[in-house]
Amino acid sequence: MKIIVAIKQVPARDSLLRVDGSGKWIQDSDLTYEINEPDAYALEEALQLKEKHGGEVIALCAGPARAAQTIREALAKGADRAIHIVADNLESLDALGVAQLLAKASASEKPDLLLTGLQSDDLGYGQTGVVLAELLGMPHATIIMAVESQGSSIKVKRELEDGWFQNVEMPLPAILTIQSGLNKLRYATLMGIKKAKSKEIKVVTPAELGGASAPTVQLEKIYVPQRTKQTQIKEGNAREVAAWLVEKLKTEVRVL
Repeated sequence: MKIIVAIKQVPARDSLLRVDGSGKWIQDSDLTYEINEPDAYALEEALQLKEKHGGEVIALCAGPARAAQTIREALAKGADRAIHIVADNLESLDALGVAQLLAKASASEKPDLLLTGLQSDDLGYGQTGVVLAELLGMPHATIIMAVESQGSSIKVKRELEDGWFQNVEMPLPAILTIQSGLNKLRYATLMGIKKAKSKEIKVVTPAELGGASAPTVQLEKIYVPQRTKQTQIKEGNAREVAAWLVEKLKTEVRVL
């Protein structure tokens, strides 16, 4: 089974984010970066499928030269080889543009399965995997909690709302977006880190792939939300106050 996993390098979650001078992106000169966490779960699922059924895992990443560090991490964890689409202006593309580059880079590989994370930690569109499936003309399923290979097909478990799940049988090849928390993530071993240095990373540019279409969606402005404080006092008996507080926590604070 040949599995391609689309991964993305994003700012580390504990990074101090500041809006840059343009107001359209963040200052990235002093940031540290890591693999997008949902993509890490997609990679782990691919590695486990490979261990069970054989084949190879190919890491596919679009990003600037620094993304090579994240690609090496995927190789150290067990991916067999990688494809790096070196693009310095990835933030200027929308989900369609990124998916076009990924589709063109992966089409010649003819994978049995293509996995992505549910969404990215930086932009959070949650669209790339679905658009990628449409571009490649492959069946897809989202929010996947389990994958079971059945030879020429797979059976997947999807997470729905309110604790409901859906089991779906799909033909191969197919594209899946993996839910975070599906498996326990592995660490790269010392031997894996050493082997990663000799594994193939195919480097291509957007121009070599034919480029991407002009963005249909543009990011006009990003900003830090204003912090406000508000005090509310509710009078009444304990039952009334408790019911009022629960309603506030559900509808306004949204922690219940």
